[in-house]
Amino acid sequence: MLLSGFQPKADEPPAQTEPENKIEKVENILVVRQHNQIGDMLCSLPLYAALKKKYPDSSITLVAAKTNYEIPFFEINPFLNRVIIFDKQNLKSIFHFFKKLRDRKYQIGIVPSTIKVSRTSHILNYLSGAKIRIGVKSIDGVENSSHKLLNLKADFIWKGIHQRERNLDVVKQIGCDITEEEKQSLKLQFGNDDLREAERFINENFPDRSKKIIGFHTGAGKTANTWDTRKFIELIKRLRVDYNNYILLTSGWTDEPIIKDVSSALSTSNINFTVAHNLRVRQLATLISRVNLFITNDTGTMHVAGSTEAEMISLFGPTNPNEWAPTGENKYFIKSRTENINDISVDEVFNLSKKLLEE
Repeated sequence: MLLSGFQPKADEPPAQTEPENKIEKVENILVVRQHNQIGDMLCSLPLYAALKKKYPDSSITLVAAKTNYEIPFFEINPFLNRVIIFDKQNLKSIFHFFKKLRDRKYQIGIVPSTIKVSRTSHILNYLSGAKIRIGVKSIDGVENSSHKLLNLKADFIWKGIHQRERNLDVVKQIGCDITEEEKQSLKLQFGNDDLREAERFINENFPDRSKKIIGFHTGAGKTANTWDTRKFIELIKRLRVDYNNYILLTSGWTDEPIIKDVSSALSTSNINFTVAHNLRVRQLATLISRVNLFITNDTGTMHVAGSTEAEMISLFGPTNPNEWAPTGENKYFIKSRTENINDISVDEVFNLSKKLLEE
C-alpha cells in the first residue's frame, strides 16, 4: 500500500495497519502535538476531521504544550473533546499532567510530526499506554530518532507538500481520510453572537455600504515574516487614492509597536482607519469574512483569514507558501524571489490588489 505523501524504502515494505485489527472498539484517541500555534492548529484540522469520520463515537484528547498566551483550542477545533496542557515547570505540575493523561485508556495515540520531531511528544505518547502508536519513521530521508516508540509508522517524502496534507497523511496509515470537498469545508464556524458583533462593528465603523473595505494585518510573530511597515503604509495610501476605501487594521497581542507606527503615519496624513485589536479567533474570522480584500503577512492571522471565504493576499519571505499558504479559489500569495520578504515590492502587491478588487 503506497500512501500519498510517503514512500517506503527500497529494502523494506510499507508500514502495515494490522495492529489496528487488534482493537475491537476505538473509544479514546490521543494526539500529542506540542507545536500548537494557531496556524499549526488550523492546518491540522483535516487530521481530526478524518479521525472523527472513521471513528465518530470516539473521544479525542489533545496534549499541547504550555504557551505564554491562551490558545482557544475548542473555538478553532470542533473535533476535540479534551485538551491536556503539558506543563513541566515543576514536579507537582508534571504529576498532575500524568494523572490526567492516564485517567483513561487510549486505543490510538498519534504524534503528527509534520513540522519537526519532538522526542518528548513520542515519550508522552508511549507513556499514555496507547495500544497503537502512530507517527513518522523518517521525513524527507531524515530518520526520526524516536520512531522505535511507535508501532505504526512510515517514511514520508514531504518537501513542498502542504501542512494540511501532511497531517492527513499521518492518519491515512489507519485508513482515515476525507474528500477534497470535505477539506474545503473545514472553515471556522461563526455563531450568532459572532455574526451580530461583526455586523455591529461594520455598522459603527464602515456605514457606507457602497465603499469597499480593505483589511491589513501588518504584524507577524517573526521578524523574517514581517513586510516593512513603510511599504504597508505606502500600499494603504495608494489603494485609498484609487478606491476611497475603508481601512481595517487587525492587530494581535504582539503587534502593538507596528500598529502604533502605522496608526501614527496614517493619522499624520489625515487618513481615517479602524483598528480591531486582540479579537477572539472567531470574532476576528467573522469580521475578516466581511471585507472586500484582506492583505496579510505570513502569521497566525493569515491562517484565520484563510479559514474564511475572504479574498486575501498573503506575503511570504523565507517560508514556502506551497506548504503553508491558505488554499482556495480566492486565496492568493506573493512569495519573495530572494527569501527576504522586504524584496516584495509595493507595486507587486498593489497591482494584484487592483486586479482582485476590479474583477
